[in-house]
Amino acid sequence: MKKILLTAAVTSAMLLPTFATADLSATAGIVSDYTFNGVSQTDNGPALQLGLDYGTDDFYVGAWATNVDFGGDTVAELDVYLGKYFQLSQAASVDTGISYYTYHGEDSSAEGNYAEAYGKFGLASEFGHTELNLWYAWDYAGAGNGHAVTMLAHSYDVAEGHTLRISVDQSMYMDSDVKGWGGDSSYTHYRLGYETSVEGFDLSLAVEDTSLEDDNSADLRFVAGVSHTYEF
Repeated sequence: MKKILLTAAVTSAMLLPTFATADLSATAGIVSDYTFNGVSQTDNGPALQLGLDYGTDDFYVGAWATNVDFGGDTVAELDVYLGKYFQLSQAASVDTGISYYTYHGEDSSAEGNYAEAYGKFGLASEFGHTELNLWYAWDYAGAGNGHAVTMLAHSYDVAEGHTLRISVDQSMYMDSDVKGWGGDSSYTHYRLGYETSVEGFDLSLAVEDTSLEDDNSADLRFVAGVSHTYEF
């Protein structure tokens, strides 16, 4: 199982002063397949996804929801997240925060809930935008195991409004004895995506694959998506 989330430890009183100048937005979208680190979360089927974000230039909080299909009665994922953005220089930036993933559909679905901390380091140049992104979960999928994802990505505008993004990431259990993917404790995910906007709609098309073998939920695939963001 599993995308981004938030802890109840942050009180509304702490958030109110920051939100005084905040912006609110909502996003609705459809994807041909909801993949997480290259693995389908919808049994290779489509997903309807909804998001709500509230924040300032350097602080944000939000929620994100999607349908899922893991072969049982779990039918939905709802994530919440809290983060802070730091512009270190004209070129360098850091985005850090914590996410909390929750699953719904049957009583046992909640057993897979877990939190994850992340740090995303960006560097802009005339050649595009390079990222080094890190995620760490200390109770991955509610199973008590440490799990990390490291990603190296680069985005480049091939023309105004047309962006290519290539990324390579590795998912790994901290304990190599944990075999979470068909006998493997880690695997690599490759992705090449294209993004553009038409009449206010964000469009994406990507080809991705993983090093996992004999897994039709993680093999070579094309994923298309369309979404629209509403500003309030």
